[in-house]
Amino acid sequence: MAPLTLSVDVKNSSSSTSLDVSKIMQSPQLRKSKGFASVNTQEDKPFDFFRSLFEGFIAGGTAGVVVETALYPIDTIKTRLQAARGGGKIVLKGLYSGLAGNIAGVLPASALFVGVYEPTKQKLLKTFPDHLSAVAHLTAGAIGGLAASLIRVPTEVVKQRMQTGQFTSAPNAVRLIASQEGFKGLYAGYRSFLLRDLPFDAIQFCIYEQICLGYKKAARRELSDPENALIGAFAGALTGAVTTPLDVIKTRLMVQGSAKQYQGIVDCVQTIVREEGAPALLKGIGPRVLWIGIGGSIFFGVLESTKRTLAQRRPKTVKESKEE
Repeated sequence: MAPLTLSVDVKNSSSSTSLDVSKIMQSPQLRKSKGFASVNTQEDKPFDFFRSLFEGFIAGGTAGVVVETALYPIDTIKTRLQAARGGGKIVLKGLYSGLAGNIAGVLPASALFVGVYEPTKQKLLKTFPDHLSAVAHLTAGAIGGLAASLIRVPTEVVKQRMQTGQFTSAPNAVRLIASQEGFKGLYAGYRSFLLRDLPFDAIQFCIYEQICLGYKKAARRELSDPENALIGAFAGALTGAVTTPLDVIKTRLMVQGSAKQYQGIVDCVQTIVREEGAPALLKGIGPRVLWIGIGGSIFFGVLESTKRTLAQRRPKTVKESKEE
């Protein structure tokens, strides 16, 4: 009888070993740790653009209205400080002047911003490498701001004209501005608005998202509403302070009306510095930082809470039902 021999199928063994190693290396515990504030979207559920758009509209509109209603008086004081030339006095009456008309514009503008921002962000996060998540957030913020500017600018023009006492009601403001300055009067200061708001939106949302990602990674859990609100306050206050000179320019161009004291952004800056000094470009920085800091806290707190509530109300897929 022939001696017993041990037969080994090298090909199959190698294949099996390779497969097992591949599975092990794909284990979440053994994956290479990613850098700070990077995000991995590879295992996310299929992206639903229209649901993200819809939920963004609802969450953004809700957050925008809550912030505007709560903090409107601070915004009014900030606007009057910035609009005052030289040693002009600041009137503290009628701090809610123009609120109703402003909410009529803030609601669709905030809804449109977040409605565009959220799906754009998700798409870009899936497109860009994980370590470029900040670029995705910056780009999505700028795109959302550009879309919302179509509503924001006329709303801002009417609001600031009313805050400075030029008009007593939003309908009258719209009618008189259109009749005296034409339709383009409702978009007075549009370029200066974009100069302020596109960097503002991009930077604020990027700072917020990146800090949240870093915090989640360090804490290894989802953040609570108070934590989201605190991060939102920091992001808002910092961005508000940095963009104050742009806000002063925007305010001056929007409230000048048909008088045309300034012939554009460059002339506005030169005139302010020549007549009032460079520090005038920081007028209203206190109320602005306070307003946007508190506003950022409320906005992001309400935004995340609303997004979570809407997500919990989504109809479950067959796969999710089976997993439960």
